[in-house]
Amino acid sequence: MTMKLRLPAVSVYTAPTDAPEADGTLAWQTTTMVVTEVTAGDATGTGWTYGPRAVGDFLRGELAPLVEGRDALDIPAVHDAMCRSVRNAGRQGIAACAISALDIALWDLKARLLEVPLTGLLGAARRRVPVYGSGGFTTYDDTHMAAQLGGWVHGQQIPRVKIKIGESWGRAVPRDLARVRAARQVIGSRAELYVDANGAYTRKQAVRVGGVLAELGVGWFEEPVSSDDLTGLRLVRDAVVCDVTAGEYGYDLPYFARMIAAGAVDCLQIDATRCGGLTEFLRAAALAHAHGLEISTHCAPHAHAAAAACVPNLRHIEWFHDHVRIESMLFDGALDPTGGTVRPVTGIGHGLTLRVEEAREFRVA
Repeated sequence: MTMKLRLPAVSVYTAPTDAPEADGTLAWQTTTMVVTEVTAGDATGTGWTYGPRAVGDFLRGELAPLVEGRDALDIPAVHDAMCRSVRNAGRQGIAACAISALDIALWDLKARLLEVPLTGLLGAARRRVPVYGSGGFTTYDDTHMAAQLGGWVHGQQIPRVKIKIGESWGRAVPRDLARVRAARQVIGSRAELYVDANGAYTRKQAVRVGGVLAELGVGWFEEPVSSDDLTGLRLVRDAVVCDVTAGEYGYDLPYFARMIAAGAVDCLQIDATRCGGLTEFLRAAALAHAHGLEISTHCAPHAHAAAAACVPNLRHIEWFHDHVRIESMLFDGALDPTGGTVRPVTGIGHGLTLRVEEAREFRVA
């Protein structure tokens, strides 16, 4: 069966956050999603990424014409062609996000052409995928944070949650630790508590903070220092009780190879909407497995759920507040995390379909 790809469609949507948000090193009030739809025969596959409008421009101008006319079933060949084509533009950042969106759409399309769930196409390792609630932004006051965390743990029975620390590039450590204590009080002793510093701390600062986090039962210390500082990550990993994690800024497979070789993390984070789509996501997961590491997905939960169910060394996926919200607004087929897991769809493809009319008010390109 040969199915030729038609010229992919590209659209960009920007939605305001429901409150001002910030982490240790960045603040924002909108979320932008770049969506691509790829068609062959009578089927359409949908993929997306998060990033500036320039991702959509690059996808439309550079990658879409390259994809047109290729065999829809030969995803490795299309993926390789896209990666080779960006040599002079540079693989990192905008190009990688554009490749990722198209690759996700191609896998969705292939499953739809074969009329199987994406989990069936890839081969499931589990039926249900663990999630953790992710939010707790540094801009939240204690009441707002308590409502969010309590909603996940006590309302939806999600037994693991994460908050942001490292406020103001690590210059507000007393407030960081006060918020961690407040979070622990809200969720109780049985739920798992994670923190994400987004690279805000210095090495020794992260070690000192990590000692207090261990006393508060924090088991996950994400990006205690910059993820570019592999030596620093290893130093912190060796010095603290919490699992040290990073990897969300991986835009290609060599990035993950370097992080693993450095012994920098206890759990490798991978973002299919950045690293090169599901093609590279699965390769990175296999690389981690070969080195005895679990993986966790970063953000974009609905883009990851089906593929995550097919990874034997998966720990969980991130149920990130911003992306859950916009994916639920713009797509039919959103998943329910009640009980702490989601069950990837049993229909065809990844199960999500763009709600064109509802999305129109947020479209910016």
